[in-house]
Amino acid sequence: MSTPRSVVGCHGRVTRHGGIAPGRLGEVMVEVGGGIQAFLAHDADGGIIAPLTEIAVVDQVAARTVLVTPLYDVSSPSEETP
Repeated sequence: MSTPRSVVGCHGRVTRHGGIAPGRLGEVMVEVGGGIQAFLAHDADGGIIAPLTEIAVVDQVAARTVLVTPLYDVSSPSEETP
């Protein structure tokens, strides 16, 4: 039997219907161990992560529950001042 691989540091995506909201679980699909697995997820900063956002796992709090953060900054670019 092989040793389970940690999902911390793995990348994935919030599912189409699994958006993450403050105080609520969402669902993410994470690439781990040569396949893709589903996990329940909270935003590590307690915020909102929209469906289909690419994420990185920062901690695993239970067997199938992880803390995630958006992989890319999704804030709108600020306008440059002349």
